[in-house]
Formats: sequence, C-alpha cells, structure tokens
Amino acid sequence: MKIAFALLVALIAAPRPALAQFNPDRGSPVEGAPSPGLEDSSPGGLLLPDTDLIDLPSAAVLDLGGFANRSRFFSSGGFVDWLGFGVYPRVNLGVSFNVERLVGNDSPVQLTRPELQLKMRFFDGDRYIPAFAFGFDGQGWLYNRPDKRYNHKQRGVYFVGTQEIGIPGLQAHAGMNVSDFDSNSLFGMIGVSLNLRDKLKLMTEWDAINNVSDSRFNAGLRFYLTPYFNFDVAVRAIGHGGTFSNGQPREPERVVQFKYVGNF
Repeated sequence: MKIAFALLVALIAAPRPALAQFNPDRGSPVEGAPSPGLEDSSPGGLLLPDTDLIDLPSAAVLDLGGFANRSRFFSSGGFVDWLGFGVYPRVNLGVSFNVERLVGNDSPVQLTRPELQLKMRFFDGDRYIPAFAFGFDGQGWLYNRPDKRYNHKQRGVYFVGTQEIGIPGLQAHAGMNVSDFDSNSLFGMIGVSLNLRDKLKLMTEWDAINNVSDSRFNAGLRFYLTPYFNFDVAVRAIGHGGTFSNGQPREPERVVQFKYVGNF
C-alpha cells in the first residue's frame, strides 16, 4: 500500500513541461496537440488518446461514439481480443475474449469466459494536475485451467492518473488496484511513455507492485501506421523465471498487439 500511494504522490509532484500539450476542447489528453494559446504552434492532435500502454491503463478514454478493437498474440499461441466503446462522455465499456492455442499446431483450442472492462475519467487534468480515472478490468493473463484462475491476476478495480512531465510527449502513469476482494491485496502500478512525433511510442511499465519478486517489468514499442491503426511489440515479465503451480513456465514472454480506433 505504501508503494502504491508513493507512486501517485510522485506523479502529482513531478515537474511539468513549460507548455503542456493538453487540449481542453477535446475533453481528453491528445498526444501531439498544439499547445493552447501558442500562435505559431503547428497543427497536430491527429492521434486519438491511448487508453492503455502494454498492460497498464492510462487515464485517457475513448470519446463518446468512439470504438476500439485491440488484438494481442502472446506465448503458446495465445490470443486476446478487446472491444471497447465510448458509451457516454468520459465513460468506456468493453469486453475481452481469451483464446488458448489459437496459433500453431497445439490442440485443443480453448476459449475462456469473456471478461468485462469499465472506465470512467472523472477529472480531465490540466498543466499542473493529472487526469484521473477509475475502472474495472477482469482480464488476466496466462489462464491456469486446473485452478480456474489467471496466473497473472486480473487488474480488478483500479484508480490511475496520467500527466505529461518534463518534456512534450513524455507522460507518466501511476495508480493502484485491487485484483480480488478475497485477498484484499492492494497493488501499485507505474508506467512511462514517450511519443516521438506521433510515429513511435516508447513504453515501460512496473506492474503488480506488492512485493518486488512478484511484480512485473514490461517494455515495448508502439508504431503508429495511421492515426487510427497502430501495432506494438513488447516483452512482459522481464527477469522472471521458474514455473507456475500448473507447470506453465514463469518466464518473460514476447507479445505482438494490433489496435484500430474509430468513431461511429
């Protein structure tokens, strides 16, 4: 709990850029948007806000009427697909589907139960105060079928803040979450992303922070092919080793992820 709280305090206290790239008229942090009040700033803001990094959520949300489809391929032929919708101003609703052994020659292909996602951004943020959102995400990773649970627990109920810091395009994300109310354990999460000219994003995350040995460090790259389509290459759980209780390797895994966003 102390670690999670310290991460949020550090985010709020972090230095801000001289010109924050936040567009209040859009109602969400738009990466690459021109700085308000700067006459000679070049037009930008083509990218829709990223609602997540690799595993971490950000405080950004889809606009009302917006939708997103995100597909991830990961170890052992696994596949997860998300559908998300802007159902109300600052409120997103989504569902995800996890499929095991979809890619490759292993069989049988198995589908786990669909999971729900909900996010509400309750504060838009400004130059000095982060944007804040809370939500729920039931999607975990590496399903343990004998125990009927995910080896990497679902996010559960979470609270997250996002703020641009230091230089334009550099954003920090920090928050905390409760995966399940049986254990009532509080986890911290922190991430840093750097947008390079709306073409490439560098992403790092420290996730599931409760004790250091079980926390996860993730890193990846996001390539923006168009303002509406991007793909990621990333490595999750860097430095992990051993096995889970079901014999599944507990090791770093490579993931590839594609995302399309649009509006109705």
